[in-house]
Amino acid sequence: MSSPRFAGIDRVDARDKVLGRARFAADHPFPDMLYAMLVPATIAKGRILAIDTSAAVSIPGVVRILAPSDFPEPPAAKPGAPPPPSPALENDIRFLGQPVALVLGETLEAAIQGAEAVKLRYSKQDFRPVIDSAGAQRVPGTSVIFGQAEAALSNAAVVVDARYETPIQHHNPIELFATTAVWADGHLTVHDCTQGASLAKNALVGALRLDPKKVDIKSAQIGGGFGQKGTPKRQTILIAWAAILSGRPVKLVTPRGQVFHLSPHRPRSLNHIRLGADAQGRMTGLIYDVVQERSPAGFFDVGGYHHSIPRLYGIHNYSGTGTEVYIDRQPPGPMRGTHSFPACFALESAVDELAYKLGRDPLELRLLNDTKIDPVTGKPFSSRYLAQCLTEGARRFGWERRSHEPGSMRLPNGTMVGWGVACGVFYCTQAAAEATLRVSADGTTRLMVGAHEMGQGIRTALANTILQALDVNPDKLEILIGETSAGPQPLTVGQRGTASTVPVTAKAAAKMKAAFDELAAGRTLDGNLHVRLARLKRPFLEVTVSELAPGQQPAALDAMRNGGFGPAVGAGPEFPTFTTMSFVAHFAEVHIEPNTRRIRMPRAVSIADIGRVVSPRTALSQLYGGVVWGFSSALREKTEVDPRFAGYLNDDLADYVVAVNADIGDVDVGLIDEPDPEANSVGVKGIGELAMVGSAAAIANAVYHATGRRVRSLPITLSDLL
Repeated sequence: MSSPRFAGIDRVDARDKVLGRARFAADHPFPDMLYAMLVPATIAKGRILAIDTSAAVSIPGVVRILAPSDFPEPPAAKPGAPPPPSPALENDIRFLGQPVALVLGETLEAAIQGAEAVKLRYSKQDFRPVIDSAGAQRVPGTSVIFGQAEAALSNAAVVVDARYETPIQHHNPIELFATTAVWADGHLTVHDCTQGASLAKNALVGALRLDPKKVDIKSAQIGGGFGQKGTPKRQTILIAWAAILSGRPVKLVTPRGQVFHLSPHRPRSLNHIRLGADAQGRMTGLIYDVVQERSPAGFFDVGGYHHSIPRLYGIHNYSGTGTEVYIDRQPPGPMRGTHSFPACFALESAVDELAYKLGRDPLELRLLNDTKIDPVTGKPFSSRYLAQCLTEGARRFGWERRSHEPGSMRLPNGTMVGWGVACGVFYCTQAAAEATLRVSADGTTRLMVGAHEMGQGIRTALANTILQALDVNPDKLEILIGETSAGPQPLTVGQRGTASTVPVTAKAAAKMKAAFDELAAGRTLDGNLHVRLARLKRPFLEVTVSELAPGQQPAALDAMRNGGFGPAVGAGPEFPTFTTMSFVAHFAEVHIEPNTRRIRMPRAVSIADIGRVVSPRTALSQLYGGVVWGFSSALREKTEVDPRFAGYLNDDLADYVVAVNADIGDVDVGLIDEPDPEANSVGVKGIGELAMVGSAAAIANAVYHATGRRVRSLPITLSDLL
C-alpha cells in the first residue's frame, strides 16, 4: 500500500536557532568551570622521551596539566567486540597534531598560554606523509568482482581507459570539536558534538572503566557533522577524565587548525577506470582500480568505493579492486558521499568520455544503460527512478538546446559555455530502532528516539510524521534525540537516520491512535488528543515500539540498545529479496572567461529519487547543499600537505578555499517523491550522502563541453585550462 504524500512544515527548531536558544556542546555554562587546551605533537612519528611542564605550571591561571601517565590503560580487545579506543594520551606518536598533553586553566587564555609553554623531547622516526612516498606500505583491499570484465573489454567496440584523481578534503563544519563535561555526585554528564552518542558513551565507559549507568552523553544539537563527528573522539575521553580528576566542569573547544590534524577527512584517491561498450552504446564491462590513503592509526576500507558504483548502470561484468597505502597522518574517514563521491567523479567522467567516443548524447547514453536489476546480486531494485530524474532534470535544464560539439556554445562577449550531466548513487541502509511516544493532557507531546540533529532536519521529519498521523499541538511537540538518558542513540550516518527513525515513529503514532480508540471505547469525543485525554481523566498515554529492517533478526535490537554499531545494528543495501539505492541526476552550466579561464556556474538542476519525502523543506535543503558542496569540491577544495612535516598548510578557513554565496548561481532542485514499497512502511530511502554524489562530475563534464579540455583531477583550476 502506497504511503500518502507529506505536507511541508517549517523547521521545528528554526526559531530557537535564530534566537540563539538552541544549545550546542560548547553552549553550557557551569559555575567554577575550567577551560582546556590540547598540546599537539610537533613530529609525525616517534616517541615522547620527556615532557617538561615547569614553565607551563608557573603561568597564572594554569590549574593542572595531564600527561599520558595520568590516564588508565585502555582495556584489552575482546573477540567479536569493537576494537578498544586508542589511549586518550600516549607516548607513541603516529601523526603530527596527535594530542600529547592537556592543560586545564581558570581561563581560556591561561589554558592556551600553558599549552604553548609545554616542552617535549622526542625520539623521531622516518615517516611517509603522502600516498606516493617512497617505501609506503601498500596492502590489497576488499574486491568486488562479478562476470568477466576483462573479456567484456576485449570484445568491446569502444573502450575508455583513463585515470582520475581526487584530493584530500576536510569537512569544515562551522561547529568545531566541542566537549563540556560535568562530574557531580558520582555521575558524569558529557555534552559532546557527536553523531553517535551511544558509541561515544561506550568508548568513554570502556576507556575510563566507568559504570555505564552513571554516564550520560548529550548531543542535542550538532553544528554540522557530514561524517566528521561519527567516530568517538579522543577529546571526549580527555575532558571527561579531566572533569573527574579536577572535580570541576571542564570545557574544550578545539581550534580549527588542530581539528584539521585530528579529524577524519576525505583521503586522496587515485582512480583507474576502464569502461567498454558495444557499438550501440550498451556498456558491457567496467574495471575499476582505486588507490587510497590509510593510516596505521585507524581503519577506512577501500572496498567502499565498490559499494554503489556497480549499481549505477546495467553493467554485468565488473572488476573492482583497491589498494590501501599506509601514510603517517591521522586516519581518514567518512565525509559526505564517502567513497561514492570520488568514485562517481571518476565513473561519470568516463561515461562522458565514452559518449563522445561513441558520438552519442551523454544524456541518451545514460538512459540507454538504465536497469531495474542490481547487477551485483541479480535482485531487483526495490525502487529506481533514475530515468525519471534524468528526464525531469533535462526538461527543467533545457537540455534539448545543447550543442553537442565541445567549444561550440559561446555568449556574444566570447564567454565559453558548457553544459554537463552526471548521475549519482548511494546505498540505503537502515538500523534497528525503538521509539517512545507520550501524549499528555497538559497539551504536550514527547517523542524519544535514537537520532542526532546536525542541521539536516531530522527533528522536522519526525515531527511531521507525528503531525500527519495524530491531532496534537504542534507548538508543544518535543523531539528528544541525541541523549543517552532518553534511550539508545545509534550512529546517525550513511543517510540512514530518516529511513530508520521515521518508520518506527509512524508505528508509534499508529499504536498511540489505537490506544486512544481503545480508551474511548466507542465514545465520540470532541477536541484534539490532549483535550480527549483530559475528558477521560487520564494524565497521559505512552507507547513504546520497535522496528527492524527487512530480514533483520531481533538480536539487532539488543545490539542497538547496547550501543552497538555496524552490521550488528544496521542492514542494507542488500536485503533478502531486493537491493535499495538512492539516485540523483545533476545538470550544470559553466561559463568560462576566454582570457583568464575563470570558471563560473550560473545555474544547476538536480533531481533526486529518495523514496517518500517526509519533510520536503529539509530534503530540498539537503539537495541544495549537495549541489553547493559539489561545486566547492569540483572547483575549490583541496587540503595541501607539507611533506616535510606531514602536516597541512591550509588548515584554516582563510586558506582552505570553500564556495561562498557569490560563487553559486541559480540552483533548481527537485524530488521524485515516489515511495519505496519494499524498503520500509513509509517508503523512505535517504538523501544526506547522495545529494553531492555526481555533482563534481557534472561540472567537470560541463568544463569539457565548454573548452574541449578534459580535466581528470579535482579541484579544476585556472591553470588546468590555460
